[in-house]
Amino acid sequence: MSSKISKDDLEVLLADKRYELISKVVNASVVKGERKWTLSDMLDKVYLDKYLGIPIFLLVIWFMFQFTFVISAPFMDMIGMFFLWLGNYAYLIPNEILASFIKDALIGGIGFILVFVAPISFLFFTVAVLEDSGYIARSAFVMDRIMFRIGLTGRSFIPMILGFGCNVPAIMASRSIEGEKDRLITILINPFISCSARLPIYVLFAGAFFGNYAGFAIWSMYLLGIIVAIFSALLFRKTILKGEPAPLILELPIFRRPSLKTAFSLMWNRTSTFIQKVFTYLLIGAIFLWALSNFPLEVNIENSYAAMIGHLVEPIFKPLGFDWRSAVAFIFGFFAKEIVVETFGILYAIEGEAAMTKAISGSMTALSGFAFMAFSLLYIPCIATLVTIRKETDSWKWAGLSIIYSFIVAYLVAALIVGLGRFIGFD
Repeated sequence: MSSKISKDDLEVLLADKRYELISKVVNASVVKGERKWTLSDMLDKVYLDKYLGIPIFLLVIWFMFQFTFVISAPFMDMIGMFFLWLGNYAYLIPNEILASFIKDALIGGIGFILVFVAPISFLFFTVAVLEDSGYIARSAFVMDRIMFRIGLTGRSFIPMILGFGCNVPAIMASRSIEGEKDRLITILINPFISCSARLPIYVLFAGAFFGNYAGFAIWSMYLLGIIVAIFSALLFRKTILKGEPAPLILELPIFRRPSLKTAFSLMWNRTSTFIQKVFTYLLIGAIFLWALSNFPLEVNIENSYAAMIGHLVEPIFKPLGFDWRSAVAFIFGFFAKEIVVETFGILYAIEGEAAMTKAISGSMTALSGFAFMAFSLLYIPCIATLVTIRKETDSWKWAGLSIIYSFIVAYLVAALIVGLGRFIGFD
């Protein structure tokens, strides 16, 4: 065995020896009575198994997003049809500019975002069920061995799971992590975990390009985020934040039947927060985007202010197969990831998810569409997340590092997807 391998495995071996010693002391000191196996004990034998634990975790996450996409589809269609019907009444307004404002900015922009209330609600519901059942804590235990090898503990995995809802409270949850360097690494990698704000992007692009495999495409984005976060943690631990992780001490709750009342309550609380965002700064964003795409007056959208901005930065994204509309979407996505889909709705000036998927599939290939999903996942965190990083680290240095590092990673991963896809003839 090489010295390098021995060094990497030293802490794991020491931990194993500690537990062996503890077991000997306990066996010599404790008289065990008869103990009945509970259902929770039997489930733990399976879910916490060294070999089955991680595959089961990946299967649970896959089922969560497959369920979210399939169940939400009819609700998305109904919401989209309602706003399509509502938008038709804008044509009754005699003033062309006012009619466009109401139809494209208000009804079109906001309505297009509200279509995605359905998948977001079901995602929150499934996460709430997993939390209430006790499985979330077990996922941290299952991942502890992998996390330890990259310089973290399973406790860092809990904020990563919480990041599926929103990166802001997930980063704040890192306060419970012992060790300053462990906490900093957890904060820096958390923006790579796909929050609910990115889900509308995945649903839109997966529906446009991958048909019956849309659920798998969405699942792959969440898996990609976890993989990038893990490799980033390893990089940070080997370079700027060297040190040893703190040991994991975690009390596992018993498995229990999740309460539907609790799950629906958590779903509503989190979904209502999303709806509030839609009718506040997302509404402001829709109005601003409409103005940029409609002024100067009496010019087509290719000569609008939005197009000017997009064409200015388009050369950066052109090698990835993205046009100026995508560039504008990424720029405004910095303020809130939901604005990415809102941007396409306004720039294409069409209504309904079906029309939008047709427009997007006509301007991109499936390969560049998948790369777009990956870039949206990994590039610069939204402004709320950056402010939270600044607050939790008490330094703009780490927020600045997050901006630069995430953009580089997003570009490299998207370029890798496009390059490999073209190499194997998938374009």
